[in-house]
Amino acid sequence: MPLSENLSFKILGVIQIVNIICYALFTTYKEEEVGAASEGSSETSNTISHYYPFFQDVHVMIFIGFGFLMTFMYRYSFSSVGYNFLLSALTIQQSILILGFFHALFDNKWEKIEMDITSLINADFAAGAVLISFGALLGKVSLCQLLLMVPLELVFYAVNESIGAKQFKAVDMGGSMFVHAFGAYFGLAVSYVISSKEKIGKAKSKFLSTKESDLFAMIGTLFLFVFWPSFNGALADGNSQHRVVINTVLSLTNSCLSAFVVSKLLRGKFDMVDIQNATLAGGVAVGSSADMVIGPYAALIVGAIAGVASVCGYVHLTPMLERRFGLHDTCGVHNLHGIPGVIGGIVGAISAAAASGTVYGEDITKVFEAMEDRTALEQGGFQFAALAVTLGIAIVGGLFTGKICTFFEDSEEYADDEGQWEIPEESATKEETRKVEIDVGL
Repeated sequence: MPLSENLSFKILGVIQIVNIICYALFTTYKEEEVGAASEGSSETSNTISHYYPFFQDVHVMIFIGFGFLMTFMYRYSFSSVGYNFLLSALTIQQSILILGFFHALFDNKWEKIEMDITSLINADFAAGAVLISFGALLGKVSLCQLLLMVPLELVFYAVNESIGAKQFKAVDMGGSMFVHAFGAYFGLAVSYVISSKEKIGKAKSKFLSTKESDLFAMIGTLFLFVFWPSFNGALADGNSQHRVVINTVLSLTNSCLSAFVVSKLLRGKFDMVDIQNATLAGGVAVGSSADMVIGPYAALIVGAIAGVASVCGYVHLTPMLERRFGLHDTCGVHNLHGIPGVIGGIVGAISAAAASGTVYGEDITKVFEAMEDRTALEQGGFQFAALAVTLGIAIVGGLFTGKICTFFEDSEEYADDEGQWEIPEESATKEETRKVEIDVGL
């Protein structure tokens, strides 16, 4: 049915009102923060001291890294960075409520949602999943459809995370499965349902980049590259966090090297699509095992495999999926998040199955809490089961959400800012600039 011009803003207004009411009724500060305030302490709590620097880094990744990475389409850059901004803010608010509800449901512990800095970090992780899905849909969905997608995706995200982390007790410190693989396959499923081949064909040139737009996208790549260790290790502690940072940096650097090598080999020249995306695949792929004792050499191997797989995906897999199945993936999230996320889940399962006793003087249950009652092989099985369930929920949830979104189709052209944004006039010519300078007496 036709989309009313103001429907998206009505939806956004309703969401704001509902969020305010829900926060008033169902949230409170965690006891640690309340206690510190009541005692009149001038010191910040240990929670803030430890986690806030990592939260800042993750926040930068969400708003700047993801935002600028998506600006490669020269006719859609306002929407790319603007909608990224809006969806991130919306997801942070809603994910705290939705995750809190499902955690209470799975724990059967119905109390107010206690908020602290880790609540905001988890909200940023949820925003990461939503933005990954947005990448697959970039240029093909209206704002109204995006506003409907966010709460629906968060419900499936929360269910999956609750099953994987609470029921299976799977470890996924960097979110290879619960964030990256989930977000990618959810977005691909939505794209499969709602994308119009006719509109994509008409707007084909608008999905392309220019030299300037690719440079802006590289800003996002570099921010993500620099801050990715914080994303993987934000909620880790002690020796575990130490391993996360080292393993993530090593994996990222090797995916960067592999991406350059394979891009040159397969294309003849370096391609900015590969360099903007495949260079980051190591951070995704090492996420599930980053806090485990996999060894620095293994982190390098994971990064190399992820970089190679990602470039091969951009060169061969993405065109084949679009040609044979009509699956249009605007940002190539399948190659940056989907395939590396699956690789990460598999590596995590293998690492868990091979774990034993104490490692580096630390009890293995510091990493795998459930191994107090499980063998290493059983833990590996649960890790693999969490990956399988993630893919199933993401695909089914995406198909369902895509179907809902089709009832709110938009008549706007694909990949064009002009339908929703005020576009400045093209840069003035030298003669026009000089005339203005004369008029104002310069």
